[in-house]
Amino acid sequence: MTPRAAKVLMTFLADQGYRELRLVGRTVCGLRGFNFTMGLVVGLSFEGYERRYCYEHETDAASALSTWDGVDHPSGPWIKCKGAGIDLLNPAFATQD
Repeated sequence: MTPRAAKVLMTFLADQGYRELRLVGRTVCGLRGFNFTMGLVVGLSFEGYERRYCYEHETDAASALSTWDGVDHPSGPWIKCKGAGIDLLNPAFATQD
């Protein structure tokens, strides 16, 4: 993505309510509020997004986004990862019987 195309996309996304937009590697990510969670949204484009990590608190999502390198999952207490064909609970919350 060219710098000009990235700027146009980020302006569009900001108008759609996304905040803290940044490139993580070659992927556009940002924060957006959903009904009950704050989403760290990954793979943003004009058409939508690839997946989102749901956090209870905006501060946790913002902290994770600011430090994430795009490898594996972001840090912090995300609850669930959702997207097309993805419905993953955070393994850190798994209980052992």
